[in-house]
Amino acid sequence: MAKKLVLAEKPSVAKDLAKILGANENKKTYYEGKNYVITWAYGHLLTLKMPEDLKPEWRKWTMEELPMLPKSIGIKPLPKTSGQLKTISTLAKRKDIDGGIIATDSGRAGELLARWIFEWVRFNKPMQRLWISSQTKKAVLDGFKNLQPAKKYENLYYSELARTKADWLIGLNVTRALTTKYEDNLSAGRVQTPSLNFVYETQEKIEKFMPQTYYTVDCLYENAKARLNKQFQTRQEAQEFVASLNGQLGKIEKIEIKDKSQNAPLPFDLTEIQRVANAMFGYSAKKTLSLVQSLYETHKIVSYPRTDSKYLPTDIEGTLKERLQAVANFDARAKQYIRDGAKVKQKSVFNNNKVTDHYALIPTEEMPRAEKLSSDELRIYRLILERFMGLFADAYIESEVRVKVVFNPKVEFTFKQSKVKQTGWKVEEKQTKTMVDFTNLKSIKGSFAINEELTSPPKALTEGTLLEKMEKSGLGTPATRAEIIEKLIRTELMERNGSALRVTPKGKQLLSLVNASLRKPDLTAKWEKDLELIATGKLQSANFLKSIEEETKKLVKEIRDSKVDYKDFTLTNKICPVSGDRLREKNTKDGKIYVCSNPECNYTRRKEPKVSNRRCPVCKRKMEIIEGNNGAFFRCKYDGTTEKMLDKKDRNKKISKHEERKLMKKLNQQSEPEESPLAAALRKAMEE
Repeated sequence: MAKKLVLAEKPSVAKDLAKILGANENKKTYYEGKNYVITWAYGHLLTLKMPEDLKPEWRKWTMEELPMLPKSIGIKPLPKTSGQLKTISTLAKRKDIDGGIIATDSGRAGELLARWIFEWVRFNKPMQRLWISSQTKKAVLDGFKNLQPAKKYENLYYSELARTKADWLIGLNVTRALTTKYEDNLSAGRVQTPSLNFVYETQEKIEKFMPQTYYTVDCLYENAKARLNKQFQTRQEAQEFVASLNGQLGKIEKIEIKDKSQNAPLPFDLTEIQRVANAMFGYSAKKTLSLVQSLYETHKIVSYPRTDSKYLPTDIEGTLKERLQAVANFDARAKQYIRDGAKVKQKSVFNNNKVTDHYALIPTEEMPRAEKLSSDELRIYRLILERFMGLFADAYIESEVRVKVVFNPKVEFTFKQSKVKQTGWKVEEKQTKTMVDFTNLKSIKGSFAINEELTSPPKALTEGTLLEKMEKSGLGTPATRAEIIEKLIRTELMERNGSALRVTPKGKQLLSLVNASLRKPDLTAKWEKDLELIATGKLQSANFLKSIEEETKKLVKEIRDSKVDYKDFTLTNKICPVSGDRLREKNTKDGKIYVCSNPECNYTRRKEPKVSNRRCPVCKRKMEIIEGNNGAFFRCKYDGTTEKMLDKKDRNKKISKHEERKLMKKLNQQSEPEESPLAAALRKAMEE
């Protein structure tokens, strides 16, 4: 009987699909059932070839060989996953396999991942696409009933392929040009460089900021306060102004009462939940993505995470009651909304034109089990659930009163007061301040207060505010922004300073060397729009890549002709004992190390000793590992105690029963109490 070959993105997804589709035979590298053979990738199994794979002369980094503009780049297997690629190739050639189903993540990256694999194994049988926005049993079964021809999603593949090739052309050429010209490892890219520049621009404003004192004036009447829309440079100016008003009556010229209605915010897209989680919990963008991915993939209680939409398609409205029922035991409001008919009060959330590959992040029809979630997962799930509940809640309404008071000569103060008329989705919002009734007054005699204020510097960018800037400028996608931030930190161009982000001296240096057009987001934003046009079939990828090649030539020429001086901030004054060159400081997962600046020399040593889990026998604190001439040993930096470090063979060596008995006997003898001097004297006297 003919079967379909299903390709999932990772083993855990394949396992879930196998369970749902009844492919119960576990064959180690795939699952098999009556209708399906289900296998998996480990993310990408293939990558674009590197320059050295294409031309022998590109193996050496030289300015003369730039720019590198191959007619065809091609793909190659990643070495660590070649075994799984071989498995897929074997399955693809089976005679009982009559078609393939792409079941990787439903997006541009997932499309490229699968197409490359099927291209590599030369799969020439009919292909279909599974396109789902959640991984519940119902969603999977519905998805397999409504499989689409793979050709329908070809443009997504061409779009992601164009993006990957553009990154190859710009990233590798600019990085090689910078590295060879300045003889240091300098990495630049079309998305990471303008993102880094955002952080630096804010940082520069903070560093140049000089606080200024200024003065403001308030008019006070009972418990109401209005601020004059004017600032004074000196206290004397403010005092003279207040003196001119003292004793005057303020005429009430206008009272305006207006109801202001505010709907609950729309559900999250990925970038916004990353911003909110960073502001509320201090989570990095990467951590939030990982948590949402776990809620989607492992627990199956939220929809597809890597979405850029906050809207829902109209055809999903019928599923919302079932989703409310799933969370009814988790959130008491759901039961009330179900009794009210599960009516969506925010109709604007349904907008087919604003839903791209996937709709907003919302709960699935799967019942959440709080005991199965980590505390971090629970926090993120509650955020998603809160936005979902807002769709069924009434609007928040407050009545705002604006009272315009004029003192002679035409000095205006506007008192603003508000009263909550309907809490709606803001369930915690309560009226706490008593309002002053101005309605029967024609004038007031107010008092005045002078306030000394200080101008504030701009706030340093956090991951949340950087994500917001990247989104507004079209830098990256929801799926890639977290990794861009991590790469900037990993390559020591940027660092976390508490919740704030800071550009390192190396990062500042890079921004002074890199092309001006790469520092600004305009060019990259245009590329992202072009990639979207390719994804929708409105632009040919060949035309896009031709423009990228022209841009690459221009960027390399600018770097080659640059006269900017370079200073390597990582170089120290310490000398390599092997080559005699200066040592360079480098960050690693295990701490800072020194490496030789001579590319031909492999000398390396730690800047600071590595802290072990070995406890000092004297002070019980963790000991350091010291690399000595005769090998490594433990040393306590607090009291100087040292201990020999056994090699791996000795550490793994088991003690024999005979050695154990001998050791125990010796320990017992040592633990016997010694005879006191008085007892010894008495024993000696008795013997005499």
